[in-house]
Amino acid sequence: MISPNGAQVFDVDAIKAAVTQLLRAVGEDPTREGLVDTPRRMAEMYQEILQGTQQDPREVLQVGFDEDHQEMVIVRDIPFYSLCEHHLLPFHGNFHVGYVPRGRVVGISKLARVVEIFARRLQLQERLTSQIADILMQELQPAGVAVVGTAEHLCMTMRGVKKPGAKVVTSANRGVFRVNEATRLEFFALLGDERR
Repeated sequence: MISPNGAQVFDVDAIKAAVTQLLRAVGEDPTREGLVDTPRRMAEMYQEILQGTQQDPREVLQVGFDEDHQEMVIVRDIPFYSLCEHHLLPFHGNFHVGYVPRGRVVGISKLARVVEIFARRLQLQERLTSQIADILMQELQPAGVAVVGTAEHLCMTMRGVKKPGAKVVTSANRGVFRVNEATRLEFFALLGDERR
């Protein structure tokens, strides 16, 4: 079944069946007391943490305001949680999103909602960062957009190389942030980042 925005709708029964099979495959008994409701719980969890696949971020950016403000607007420290598509393990951290409007601004909560919608999909941090920047450029038509994300990835901290505390930093610069070093430096200065 397909949702109104073209995304696949969650098949709860299929998720429950797959989880039951997974439990058996790792040597567990899916009928034991502690696991009997696990397939249902996991189906509900995936519906919640992957709900961004059912949402169109363009919709939250439709309401804006004509305002003769052409200086930088930044929302810092937007927390996010996402699920890495390589191991289906979480990664989490913060995004900083800035843009330079051209006479039209959007409600600041909308920037956080865009982060949330894209984060609640199977993701890569690099793609997530670019998606946020690109949708803001397309929908707001600003002079430029800058996005910086910092995250800890459980696929790197609890398995594999096992390096807790290591952070991945990604950035995406569009428009004036890409071509004008002074604008880019102002963005990092306002973030309080002296490592630029």
